[in-house]
Amino acid sequence: EGKSASVLDFMGFAQKGGSVLSFVRFADRADRLNQVRIDTQQADALLACDLVVGASPDALATVRHGRTRILANTHEVPVAESLRNPDASLRVPQLLEKLRFAAGADRVETLDAQALAESFLGDSIYSNIVALGSGWQRGLVPVSLEALLRAIELNGVAVENNKLAFSLGRLAAADTQAIAELLRGEAPAVARDGSTLEAIVARGVAHLTAYQSAAYARRYADFVERVREREIAVTPAQVVAEGALPFTRAVAQSLLKLMAYKDEYEVARLYTDGEFQRTLARQFEGDVRLEFYMAPPVLSRSREGQPPRKVRLGGWMLPAMKLLALGRRLRGTALDFFGRTAERRMERELVESYRARTDSLLPALDASRLKTATEIAALPLSMRGFGHVKMANVALARAREAELLHRFDPQTYPRPAASKEAGQIRGIRVTAAA
Repeated sequence: EGKSASVLDFMGFAQKGGSVLSFVRFADRADRLNQVRIDTQQADALLACDLVVGASPDALATVRHGRTRILANTHEVPVAESLRNPDASLRVPQLLEKLRFAAGADRVETLDAQALAESFLGDSIYSNIVALGSGWQRGLVPVSLEALLRAIELNGVAVENNKLAFSLGRLAAADTQAIAELLRGEAPAVARDGSTLEAIVARGVAHLTAYQSAAYARRYADFVERVREREIAVTPAQVVAEGALPFTRAVAQSLLKLMAYKDEYEVARLYTDGEFQRTLARQFEGDVRLEFYMAPPVLSRSREGQPPRKVRLGGWMLPAMKLLALGRRLRGTALDFFGRTAERRMERELVESYRARTDSLLPALDASRLKTATEIAALPLSMRGFGHVKMANVALARAREAELLHRFDPQTYPRPAASKEAGQIRGIRVTAAA
């Protein structure tokens, strides 16, 4: 187009997890670019592909209230802190509020670029191009459509998919109803609002029925219903009418996680229930050659205290897993070959101990203890990972449970002994000033 441009990139040290902030300037002549860095409150547009970086002080310093227009990707992109703390929250509403405060509420628009890229293209790697297309359609990028498409061609990487991603972003900005119509055909059968308690339970029943059996799922639903009735009995009618039952919600989510532990039968079922093949077909063209990296107990023995050694297995595993998936009927029985490991025994014990613990809380539950009971009920959600990682997280959760039980009922549950490994919370001594 005969224009001039300058780009100044500030990149984090990590390839993933480090922030990337780019200052891009356009001008009709090179002598009008001046310095490459955009000065304080001089940005015309801010394209926040990563909300954390977009709301950072360096980015916000370029924003002028009432002038700068912002397009923010609301998808929660994991940051480096997520490695140390999987429960770390990006606090998306607060980050958006910072952007609105800096630019003005009417100058901030949003989209979920990752969700669009994954839904239509099968890979979140195209999310930044989706955001760019959406920004261009909103008039934030002063370059012609022909020039941008030509740039994608010259880049020579996944040209057609990048063009589709760019067009997808444009459509998302111009016609959100069209996006909704296109997605409607692939919407799950369970309720649209997956955050309601009813939707959580319905999803749990459907999953556990496929995981094991209808009877297994009924045990889950009956238990959650008993907890719900007890919470309703100790909760004000107005709160119940608003659908706020945090304790029951925590039980529904945690019990589902515990009852649906991912063992060898479940891995086999997930690979062979048809969804895996449909995902491959959407994402790749032509014949696909599969290899599986797994750690079966018989073939991947490792030294004590070390994670299992994974072995590479060929595509023949897929039909073999169809047979293995049928073996879920043996789960928990004397014929369950995979259920004899320490990890599987622990997972079965966790289900029973959680039900027993929750039952023990119900008689003493009242409005003043509801918050602590909810924290206890949500502890299994922190038991992430597999093998030695999961066992370590279980140990931490049990230590935290002892602390919370003492807080719930000091007369019944004694104060736990201090332990550095448990990461227990210690108070700070407060003394009066002299």
